[in-house]
Amino acid sequence: MIQPNRVYKWMIHSVLFFFSFLFLAPFIWMFLTAVKSPQEAFVYPPVWFPSEFHFSNFLEAWNKLPFMTFLLNSVIVTGLGVIGQLLASSLVAYGFARFDFKGRDTLFMILLASMMIPWDVTAIPQYIEFNALGWIDTLLPLIVPTWFGSPFFIFLFRQYLLTIPKELEDAARIDGANSLQIYLKIILPLMSPVLVVGGVYQMINSWNDYLGPLIFLNDQSKYTLTLGLMQFKGMFDVDVISVMATTLLICVPPIFVFFLAQRYIMDGASTTGFK
Repeated sequence: MIQPNRVYKWMIHSVLFFFSFLFLAPFIWMFLTAVKSPQEAFVYPPVWFPSEFHFSNFLEAWNKLPFMTFLLNSVIVTGLGVIGQLLASSLVAYGFARFDFKGRDTLFMILLASMMIPWDVTAIPQYIEFNALGWIDTLLPLIVPTWFGSPFFIFLFRQYLLTIPKELEDAARIDGANSLQIYLKIILPLMSPVLVVGGVYQMINSWNDYLGPLIFLNDQSKYTLTLGLMQFKGMFDVDVISVMATTLLICVPPIFVFFLAQRYIMDGASTTGFK
């Protein structure tokens, strides 16, 4: 006789497997298309499984355009963006969470209200500003704004800081530490779980950003990976095999980072009001 608990587990696993397959189906189709021959990729009705796997398509697609240059630009934008976002947002969040000054709550409400403004609304003023500074067609418009923090990350870090006992800072002040030393030597190490969460989110946002590079970059040598990927799209046709192969390669870094930081993401989310 089958035990009810075992039947329940089978049902749960079946449901999870079904939805997992739905999630993975686009990636499976992307991979199968990437390793097809041109004849099989464009035939109708579509061929689900290729008769021969052409793994050389990945190397050929990567070499069709200067993707090493695009990769370097993406790494620079993403790396500096993550560092700037974490430093700026954590510092501002520390001020909101620990310092009692006049108008603090009002400023924080204004900060939260700014989250409702779509990026599309500020794109034109930003372009005018960056153009006046001579930053158009450089990577600076994609990097510098992250060094001023983000309302979402400031809110996220502030909520986490409220869970840290103030007695730790009081003890440090008794030992002669100032606010900056407390922030660098006590607050930042204790914020490591939520910093990892913020770093992963910012890494994915910067790595996958397409609209920003499209607006601010003109020279192909400054393109990021997402903008370089669109070069496979012509006026009358699309190099589907190259698009699929390159997209799979571009997806590898964020997926790898996410799996490495998965434990920290769960720890950080469970202690910042998300659970």
